[in-house]
Amino acid sequence: MEAEAAAQEPLEPAAFVAPLQPEMAAAVVLPERLQRREAERQQGVERQRQKKEAQVVKEEQSEFFVAAFAREREAVEALIVAGQLEEAAARLQGLQKMLTESVRFLAPYEVRQGQEAVARLQGDLAVRRQQLQPKKKFAFRALKKEAAPGREPRPAEPAWPVVAAPAPGHGAAEGEPGGPPLCGFSGVQDEELELGSLELLQRDVVLSGLRGCRVRLRGNANTLRVRDCRGCTVLCGPVSTSVLVDGCNDCVLVLACQQLRTHRTRDSSFYVQVTSRAVIEDCTKVSFAPYTWSYPGIEGDFESSGLDRNRNNWNLVDDFDWLATDKPSPNWSLIPEQERISCWD
Repeated sequence: MEAEAAAQEPLEPAAFVAPLQPEMAAAVVLPERLQRREAERQQGVERQRQKKEAQVVKEEQSEFFVAAFAREREAVEALIVAGQLEEAAARLQGLQKMLTESVRFLAPYEVRQGQEAVARLQGDLAVRRQQLQPKKKFAFRALKKEAAPGREPRPAEPAWPVVAAPAPGHGAAEGEPGGPPLCGFSGVQDEELELGSLELLQRDVVLSGLRGCRVRLRGNANTLRVRDCRGCTVLCGPVSTSVLVDGCNDCVLVLACQQLRTHRTRDSSFYVQVTSRAVIEDCTKVSFAPYTWSYPGIEGDFESSGLDRNRNNWNLVDDFDWLATDKPSPNWSLIPEQERISCWD
């Protein structure tokens, strides 16, 4: 009977549960660690995949550019040989724009090769223009007096090519033998000077030795150099590549370009649209403000130049004579907004 009663009594639950041993706890936590590591690994794999895809896209863009640039270059060369210079100039302008817009994904050597090709075509176009210029008709002229005994006749000075025909008293721009033609003005005092879009189209422009002049350059030049000018105002449309200002005093310069370099300049104001950082060297009392000039057709000139109107580093200036990083350079400043010029005409 006692055995049957014991068999019928329910079993009580165990009153003691052994705690998890350290090994068992580690077995529970370990999968969570593995999950984190796996997630990190997957993220790394995804980053590598995206990086590889971006590299592939960049290479494809580069290959497409090289092929398209080569085709367009050959087309411009053929037009120059055929004497179709206006169409060649327009296509060359498009080639420059293609190069400018592709800089962000091209390797440095590809950019350099493209720039050299454009410069070479500009030189070829200039030479071809000279070759096709109508020659002066033959006419009888009075014989020149013989030189005095013992004195050799003075050799004729070379006539550098100029795009614009300057008014009487305006000197021609400086030129460089063997290079593309330069246009501009030199040695003029107290004059209103102007060049239009046809004269400026992808040309290299020089303003040199001007005194008290007001210069308007309405169009898309390739480069601009302003040298040894005093008391001048220069209003310039978009320049496809670089602007160099050297040895100028008491000037106001309104410039739009990729690169701006300023050397040995004093007491001058710059109103700039620049896509890189401006550079000054050996300069004092130069000030900067955003580009504010406008004229009919300027939007088309910006488009042909390839400059990004939404990118302007007018207030980022590198002073090569100021090495301190904890203090701003005393050689340049920003023009206060209330003092900026907004109306130029």
